[in-house]
Amino acid sequence: MKKLLAVMIFLFAAFDAAAQQPPPFETRKLTDNAYLFRYGFHQALFVVTPEGVIATDPIAFLRPVAATTYIDEIRKITQAPIKYLVYSHHHYDHIAGGKPFKEAGARIVAHKNAKARLEALNNPDAVVPDEGVGDFHAIELGGVRLELHYTGRNHSDNSLVMILPKDKLAFTVDFVSVEAVGFRDFPDGFFPDWMDSLDRVAALDWERMIGGHPFPGGRYATKDDVRAQKQFLLDLNEAVRVAASQGKCWDTAMTEVKLPKYEKWANYERGLPQNIEKFCNYWGRGYW
Repeated sequence: MKKLLAVMIFLFAAFDAAAQQPPPFETRKLTDNAYLFRYGFHQALFVVTPEGVIATDPIAFLRPVAATTYIDEIRKITQAPIKYLVYSHHHYDHIAGGKPFKEAGARIVAHKNAKARLEALNNPDAVVPDEGVGDFHAIELGGVRLELHYTGRNHSDNSLVMILPKDKLAFTVDFVSVEAVGFRDFPDGFFPDWMDSLDRVAALDWERMIGGHPFPGGRYATKDDVRAQKQFLLDLNEAVRVAASQGKCWDTAMTEVKLPKYEKWANYERGLPQNIEKFCNYWGRGYW
C-alpha cells in the first residue's frame, strides 16, 4: 500500500510539473496590429487589419501542426481572411508549411531569388511564391502598410527585412543576431556582402526588431545590436586574416584564435571555431 501511494504521489507530481511547462507555442500582441507567433524556437510576425491578415513564415518544417496551429492562433484574434503570406527567405526551417495558408486564400510573396530557388528545388512542403519582389515592395491592407526591403546577400541571397512604418517595428530572420556568434560556418552565407547588408539594415527607419528566433530574454533588438554584430564580423575577419598570414588556417587558427571581447556571447565556445573555419576559406585559400 505504501509503495502504491508513493507511486501515485510521484505520478501526480510529474503531471503537475508537466502542466506547469510552457506550451510549445505562444502568441503575443506587439502593437495595435502586429502579433508575434512562436512555435518552439522559431518565430513569425503577423499583421491583423479589418480587411485581412498578412502572415509571415509558416515555420512548419517537419512539423505540419505548427502551420495549422499558427492559423488557429490567428483565428482566435480575427475571422478576417488571410490575404498574404510573406516568406522571409527560402530556407525550409522557416517557410515550409505554406500549403494551409495557400488553401485559406493567401497570396504568397517572397524575394524574386527565393521564388527562383523554390521553383528549382520543387519541394512540395515549400509552396512556390505567387509573386517575387525586388529591392522594395509595400503591401497595403486595411489601412496598414508593411514594407519589404531587400538589403543584399547575407544569410541567403533572398532575405527580406519587413518593417511596419507606423510602429517602427522590424522583422528579420537569421541574418541579424543579438549577442551571439554565428551559426556553425555560416551555411549559405555571403561575405563580405553580409557586413554591407547590416549597414543597410541599420540605415532603415525602425526602432525595435524581432527575429525569426527569440533574442536573449525575449527582448527586442536595436540598431546598436546590428552594429555590434557587424563589429564582431569585422573583428573575426581581421583575426583570421592575421592567422592565415602566419600559415595557421585552418586547424591551428580554429584552436588558437580567440575573441575575448565576445566570450560572453551565446554559442561562443561551440560556434567560434566553425566561424573561423569559414573565414579561413577566404584568407587561407581565396574562396568563401
